[in-house]
Amino acid sequence: MSEKLNDLKKKLKEIFQLDQTDLDFGIYRIMNEKSSEITDFLDNKLLPQVKESFSDFANEDKASIQKELNEAIEQAKSLGANPDDLPKVKELKAKLSSSVDLTALENEVYSHLTTFFSRYYEGGDFMSLRRYKKDVYAIPYEGEEVKLYWANSDQYYIKTSENFKDYTFTIGNDENKQTVHFKLIDAETEKDNNKADKERRFILIDENPIEIIDGELYIKFQYTIDENNKNQKSHNEETIAKLLPELSKSEYADYINLLDKKPTEKNKDRTLLEKHLTDYTAKNSFDYFIHKDLGGFLNRELDFYIKNEVLNLDDLDENNIKKSLNKAKAIKKIAQKIITLLAQLEEFQKKLWLKKKMVVETNYCLTLDKVDERFYPEIISNEAQIQEWEELFKISEITADLTKLGGDTLLNGTDNDKKIEFLKQNPYLVLDTKFFSQYFKYDLISTIENLDEQTNGLLINADNFHALNLLQEKYKEQVKCIYIDPPYNTNASKIAYKNGYEHSSWLSLMQDRILTSKKMLNIKGIINIAIDDYEQRRLNLLLDNIFDKNNHLSNIAIYTNPKGRDQEFIAQAHDYSIIYAKNKIYAETYEFKLSQQELEKKYSKNTEEGICRELPLKRTGSEKLRENRPFMFFPFFYNESTGDIRLPLQDEYKKIYNKQLGQFDDDYLNSLNNTYQEKGFKSILPIDEKGNFLRWRWGYESCLQGINTGDIFVKKTNKNTYNVYQKDLADDNVKPKSMWIGEQYDASSKGTNLLENIIPNNPFNYPKSLYTVKDSIIIAANNHSIILDYFAGSGTTGHAVIELNREDRGNRKYILVEMGKYFNTVTKPRIQKVIYSKEWKDGKPVNRDGISHIFKYMSLESYEDALNNLHKKGTQVALDQNVEEQYKLSYMMDFEYSDSIFNLEMFKNPFAYKMNITIGNETKLVNVDLIETFNYLIGLKVSSMYKKDGFIVIEGTNLKEENILVIWRNIEEKSNEDLDEFLKRRKINPCDFEFNKIYVNGDNNLQNLKTDEENFKVMLIEEEFKNRMFDVKEV
Repeated sequence: MSEKLNDLKKKLKEIFQLDQTDLDFGIYRIMNEKSSEITDFLDNKLLPQVKESFSDFANEDKASIQKELNEAIEQAKSLGANPDDLPKVKELKAKLSSSVDLTALENEVYSHLTTFFSRYYEGGDFMSLRRYKKDVYAIPYEGEEVKLYWANSDQYYIKTSENFKDYTFTIGNDENKQTVHFKLIDAETEKDNNKADKERRFILIDENPIEIIDGELYIKFQYTIDENNKNQKSHNEETIAKLLPELSKSEYADYINLLDKKPTEKNKDRTLLEKHLTDYTAKNSFDYFIHKDLGGFLNRELDFYIKNEVLNLDDLDENNIKKSLNKAKAIKKIAQKIITLLAQLEEFQKKLWLKKKMVVETNYCLTLDKVDERFYPEIISNEAQIQEWEELFKISEITADLTKLGGDTLLNGTDNDKKIEFLKQNPYLVLDTKFFSQYFKYDLISTIENLDEQTNGLLINADNFHALNLLQEKYKEQVKCIYIDPPYNTNASKIAYKNGYEHSSWLSLMQDRILTSKKMLNIKGIINIAIDDYEQRRLNLLLDNIFDKNNHLSNIAIYTNPKGRDQEFIAQAHDYSIIYAKNKIYAETYEFKLSQQELEKKYSKNTEEGICRELPLKRTGSEKLRENRPFMFFPFFYNESTGDIRLPLQDEYKKIYNKQLGQFDDDYLNSLNNTYQEKGFKSILPIDEKGNFLRWRWGYESCLQGINTGDIFVKKTNKNTYNVYQKDLADDNVKPKSMWIGEQYDASSKGTNLLENIIPNNPFNYPKSLYTVKDSIIIAANNHSIILDYFAGSGTTGHAVIELNREDRGNRKYILVEMGKYFNTVTKPRIQKVIYSKEWKDGKPVNRDGISHIFKYMSLESYEDALNNLHKKGTQVALDQNVEEQYKLSYMMDFEYSDSIFNLEMFKNPFAYKMNITIGNETKLVNVDLIETFNYLIGLKVSSMYKKDGFIVIEGTNLKEENILVIWRNIEEKSNEDLDEFLKRRKINPCDFEFNKIYVNGDNNLQNLKTDEENFKVMLIEEEFKNRMFDVKEV
């Protein structure tokens, strides 16, 4: 094998990820399954086609002619003849001089292929480096005045689910399970441009690298620039070598399972520790993106490469043009097939990324006043629910008095009647259906009329891109306000990013999510994004691209950190709220309400009509001169003894300014003043200290009206002159300004400390001030709006919505999306707590003034889950040799993994549809919620949901206001006859006009009607489910 061919095979093995046999997660597990098959195809079927491409030159091969020439010379010598005199030898020598070196030609093709694919592949990703000329790249410019472009703009950023700061896994069995953390202590960034060419590595820290904290093992790393430029594998080997002696110590005896063998074909001695270390560093070192159009990009680049670096026009002549063209054809033929196979793999991953994800689990939290009392006996016997009430709400501290029972009644009492009475006395205790059976859950929610309308909030534990995708059908153009506080990409909230692609990774993360959420904004909607200086400039340009620069409303500076963040030159004390409208023409914003203290400060005068302030009528500031607004210049006449205020008569007023000449008649003005002075009136004109004539703020007619209503009055000044004033009655509405200053915006006292009082020892260092978020919502939403936050964090947005509803009895609804592992320890508990009580101190309720409330919460499958549920079909299809190549290049992945992407067979019993779901790095086979998933796929606003006679029935409407009926059954238990009988008992007739559409799982005998040329009224859930799950528009 030639060196060039060997280099190409090595490169292809790398870009097809066939060199990662130690990795058994995600796409690597799939590629390991297909490793031998793809290797055989590339080595034995595809690359030999290079030689076949030069079959036309078989008779001109230099090596073959040379061999024949050598034989002719030897033969001549054996006969005693002079070889140079023989015609055969002369002929062969002439032929040799014009021959083609096929081996060299083949090696050139291998070399070009290696060069081409090496340019774009980097650590698991294809980077969109569009060549213009050597070391210069082109961008797709389409005539914009200002163009924002970044390296990954045509790629999906897929690392949002990775938390490289704390990788956690468990070892041992259920009886003796131990938790292990790989903890990132310090993640350095490239502060020095000179270091930008050196890559960051995960390196075990030198001091105290391993310790047990609160019964869990922590192994600590730095993610830092490696001055020695070692690869990560070398660092991993060093880490293992350092940890082995430590783990042998008696203090770590409980973690000896880390040294258990977890062999692979390549590494027979691999330990469990090495497996997790390899997974951890690999997940955070490569595979950050999925290309949106890899095939199109690489094919365009291939054409450019061949034209500019293979077919060099200056080198083409009659002798080598055929050879050059054949070489170009060979390169293009093989490269296009490699591209087709790569594009198939990338498109397959894109399909999994974009497909709408399954709802894994759905539950409801609702206050007891929403719960029918017939459920109370079961509630008081549920120890897990009562224990959560104690943990969250400290019910043991509710003391008994003459009118109410104490918490001890429920916790330790034996009298069930008193326990039920305790529930009645505490209507804002929040019940969580996760502690109860599925039957209880369906029975409970069946009692709530207009379920979705009654539900105040939705919490989703998922990657926000996948959550937004699933919400599209139900919430298209329904959201009035989007408020998000994304990672600022500073050291405190750095996203995982490929070396050298920090800002471009962040922009790709933001672009796809904002574009997807934009579809959910209604025409009057507003998006408000919190950010600081680090990414603010890029974010503004990105939002200009997405919303159009003309829809920018404001960049509000908020004084969030009075102490200032410690930075190299200037301590930053503010953040921004960047606000855009979906369409500025239709956008609706709202004003703030002043507090009583703010009102009294602004309006310091008390009158019979109420508090007010006195505003000089004289114009100051811009356009204050009389020449700016000539008709707003005229005298007031004031009688000091009677208090009478007059204006010139209409005819007199019109003579002050000559419109035709464009001049003031000051002589007439003087004579007019003298006339009124003779009648006992003083003339008051708008004049500044320098004697310049100004103008009034009000026009002539408005001033006449103000005199009559008493809103205009005259006061004597300290200089013994007179000024005209306007009486401005108090208005508690005030337009928001572009700078917010006040202690209520302090992220420390009103964010960090406030959250600490609700949930002590939480992991959030920089939560937003509750009042910053409240004011941001006030600007963008009315009291019955839907507010969306898909970077929910600690749940401040949900808290703010609940507080606003508590204050004005509004019906705002919130949607919170958060993927962090703290969803169940901070985000959701915070919402539960602030429902129960407005004020908290040290984790305890200061009062128990709750609010009636229901929220739904659910979790979705992740992209990793989608990959981990892929299973290759057991049977192989025998293919004709001519068809096999096309199958391998274009159809292999979809065909072989289609059943595991969507398992139609499992719809027979939809209540037991199972998937492998990863929770905290542990994968478990669990039931997923097909019913709830389908509700979102069809955009169903649920009015009722109930379980009856083995059927689950959902009624509701979609955005087209069509009435929808959905019926689920276990087909193995409920036949079509059972279905017919059930509908008959419920008095549901598919042929009447009660419902516009009816969905049923499984083939059935229901009468059907055509609703239009293509659609029927009764539809199979399975077909609709599959179509909608994969019907996702690219962003």
